[in-house]
Order: sequence, then structure tokens, then C-alpha cells
Amino acid sequence: MASAIIGGLVSAGYDPKRLCAVDPNEAALAKLQALGVGELGTQPGPRFQSCELVVLAVKPQFMTAAAEGVKHHLCATAAVMSVAAGISVGALKAQLGNSGLPVVRCMPNTPALVGAGASGLFGSAEVSADQRAGIEGVMSVVGTTIWLEEESHIDVVTAVSGSGPAYFFAFMEAMIATGEKLGLDHQTASQLTLQTALGAAKLATQHSDSVGELRRNVTSPGGTTEQALASFSQDNLAGLVDKGMQACWVRAQEMAKEFG
Repeated sequence: MASAIIGGLVSAGYDPKRLCAVDPNEAALAKLQALGVGELGTQPGPRFQSCELVVLAVKPQFMTAAAEGVKHHLCATAAVMSVAAGISVGALKAQLGNSGLPVVRCMPNTPALVGAGASGLFGSAEVSADQRAGIEGVMSVVGTTIWLEEESHIDVVTAVSGSGPAYFFAFMEAMIATGEKLGLDHQTASQLTLQTALGAAKLATQHSDSVGELRRNVTSPGGTTEQALASFSQDNLAGLVDKGMQACWVRAQEMAKEFG
């Protein structure tokens, strides 16, 4: 995710020399060096201490170590943004040893890698309007950003968009498999499925009608689409989606307790 954000900023014209990156992995640093990042290292360098925004883009189980490595190098005016699932604002402040630190939780998703992500953001009370604007500007280079009023809604975002791409990938896998079962070769079934998914998403985002209305528009009475949707309904597709997303939401809450 850090690479996606840095790559998006560079593509948008941001000067990479103003960026700093800390990573214990030398191979990861080599990739960032190719982008022209100004300061790189396995430990925070001198310029890191003047950074206005510090992004902690690590998995939850590595956050304690990451926080310990940077907490003595944050400048007085820095805001910290975490993309780690399950770690609350309070827990992050505690790990960084500063109860008054401006902290933002961000739940992005993997389409950010191609500039089409969806990110939910929640900021602590200490985050200023200017810091919010700056963070929104950073995350907008990798997709859509939405500020949340309640921290608990981060877990809902996890269930909707954070894990959401995997739901669509699973549905596309099933469509491709059935296309092959009915006689198409894998490449043809894949190409048709992926373009259909892309087209449906673009139509839904660019059309004024709701997704429900768009579904009705393509469903002719007595037609082929109606038969497929009737089968889905009979097998309770909506109930399966609800059950799966609820399970994701519950797990997000459990992780908050485990890492909190």
C-alpha cells in the first residue's frame, strides 16, 4: 500500500525528493529508490524528523515494532496515518507514547494499486482541518476517499470495501469457471467476465440511476437475465452476501480487541 501511495503521488506530479521511506527490507527500498524517493533507510533519517505526515503502512502484527522505531523521530507538528486493520486510535497513540498525537486510521483496498481504490478515513480530535485536507489529497491519488464520523465505522468499511474486492474476484472466478463449463476457452471466458465487471462498475458510477434500477433495466420479463437472477434469489444470494460481510465485520472487531 505504501508503494501504491508513493507511486500515485509521483504520477500526480509530487516531487519524490520530498518523500522519506523507512523499511527493513532492502529489496523494497530498492524499488522506492527507482521512484526517486529523497530519503531511504532501514531506520528514520534526519529528514524524516521534519515530515508533516507519517504513514504507517504495515500489517497489524508488526505495528508495535514499527511504532517503536519511529516514535522518537516524529516532529511536533506531524500527523500519523495508519493503514493497519484492527488497531484503534487509542492503541496507536499508546504505542507511539503520545496521547495528544493527531492520528488518522485509513482503511484502503487493493485497487489502490491501479489508482481505483476506495479508502475510509477516521481522524482523532487532534487532527486539524489542514491536516485532513492534506491527507485527503494524498489518498485521492489512489482513488476515492470518504471521512467517517465514528471510528467503529472503520470495521464496516473493512467489510464493504476493504475486503470487498475479494468478493468480486470470487464471483468473477465462478463466472469464468461456468463459462468454461459451457464451452468457452479460459481466455475468452476471462476476457468477457472481466470486461463485464468493469463495464458494470463504470455504468453504476457514471449513471444517475441506482444499482437496483440498473439491474431492473437489464432484466426483461421472461428473458434470460430474469432466469439467472431468479436462481440467485432462490439460493438466497443476498443472504449469503449479508452473512459473509457480517463475518468480516465481526472479525474486524475481534482484531481490534486482539491488537488493542
